[in-house]
Amino acid sequence: MVLGADKVKINTFRVSEILLGLIFLSAGLNGYIVLFGFNPLFPTSPKAMEFLGTGYLLALEKTPEIVCGLLLITRRLVPLALTILAPIIINILAFHIFVDYAFLPLALLISLLEVMLIWKYRKNFMCLIN
Repeated sequence: MVLGADKVKINTFRVSEILLGLIFLSAGLNGYIVLFGFNPLFPTSPKAMEFLGTGYLLALEKTPEIVCGLLLITRRLVPLALTILAPIIINILAFHIFVDYAFLPLALLISLLEVMLIWKYRKNFMCLIN
């Protein structure tokens, strides 16, 4: 019975990696679509687009989102991807708590997924604490 529980735990974390990766990959690609002057494929926060504009700041945020999304989906350098995404996720969460509540549920979901995955890979982060 323990073997089955371990398999469910592993699958839960794998699904979390894929889901977080897909969210950031799609958000990053959506940002580049806006950057190139097209209408976004997915809904965007008008206040966030006003803040980021359509210049270098948008590309500066969306490029690591695409790269980290791909790293999470392909399960390559996952701790590095989580480290790069951490400040982005904190900013997204703070933005949606204090400025625009529209995407707060999504911000909470990605925060939860990030925390779950950091917990899974906690051994990789112990050298930063010791």
